[in-house]
Amino acid sequence: MGGGSAIYVILNILTDQALVGEAIPGLGIDLAQFLSFLACWGLHIYFIARGTESIRVLETYAAPFLIAMSVGLLAWAVVKAGGFGPMLSTPSEFVKGGAREGEFWQAFWPGLTAMVGFWATLALNIPDFTRFAKNQRHQFIGQAVGLPIPMALLAFIAVGVASATVVIYGEALWDPIAITERMGGFAVVIALLALLIATVTTNIAANVVAPANGFSNLSPRLISFRMGGYITAGLGIVIMPWKLLESTGAYIFIWLIGYSALLGPLAGIMLTDYLLLRKTELSHADLFKNDGIYSYGNGWNTNAFIAFAVAVLPNLPGFLVAAGAMGSAPVFFTTIYNYAWFVGVALGAGVYFMLMRISHPALVMAQPEAS
Repeated sequence: MGGGSAIYVILNILTDQALVGEAIPGLGIDLAQFLSFLACWGLHIYFIARGTESIRVLETYAAPFLIAMSVGLLAWAVVKAGGFGPMLSTPSEFVKGGAREGEFWQAFWPGLTAMVGFWATLALNIPDFTRFAKNQRHQFIGQAVGLPIPMALLAFIAVGVASATVVIYGEALWDPIAITERMGGFAVVIALLALLIATVTTNIAANVVAPANGFSNLSPRLISFRMGGYITAGLGIVIMPWKLLESTGAYIFIWLIGYSALLGPLAGIMLTDYLLLRKTELSHADLFKNDGIYSYGNGWNTNAFIAFAVAVLPNLPGFLVAAGAMGSAPVFFTTIYNYAWFVGVALGAGVYFMLMRISHPALVMAQPEAS
């Protein structure tokens, strides 16, 4: 949705706000906003249609450009705020006398869970990318250097720029679109174009490649990677992402923490199976057999489904309360919902390990074949 918003703001800057209109009933956004969203959506379709090679090229060239633009934004904030001192002088709202005194941990854990859930999408599906690496060393270096360092840099820039807006504009602005709108001049257009590129590259890498492969794996003969991408893009419209961003609270507590309650159990099950049960040893040949050691019952591992269900259930009451579908729930459930991903990992891992050891007490892995 961020890319569509960037297009919308650019068009209104160029037309002196001529495209602002009434919200369409049922959608909650005006026609120009919806068409801007579809334009950004169309960019995703373009790269999906051209396949994985076009996605690789996009990520290769976009990454350094976005880092340069982010550093440029930080430089702008430092200059406008009068240096790092004033820029970082805004006191925390959690300290004594602050607006949210004593509420640090109440905000920290849900925020941490939301961010872990945000990145869990890519973490769970990183093999979609690393399988193209030349060797284990390349994928290790790529992840160790390519993810933590740029993300730490971008996190600092985000916090620093948001803090600088207090000095520059008199209020804290966390939305990059809102910040660029205030900048003025042609720099706004350049910044919003960078935001559009960032949205497209992030969405394709984290939110398109994995589900496209997932849909394709359901029926490889009928669903190609492209068709899986088209299905994913279609769902991207159906969920109305602009509604997820209507408020910060809804985005964090309903969407991010909500789906982290689903991703946590998956991570726990996968980690347990690969590290504790398989001892990191896989039979390459059996991975591609319908009747191999990973086939279980007609291709389905019942233990994994049971573990997943058990791990999700404790977080369900908290989610229903956060989503407004249930008025209240015992404090225990609303509290653990703030740790949804971690609860899911622990329960999913524990239950799966126990079930697998009971049903497969002599689990012995075939050694991987020599390549």
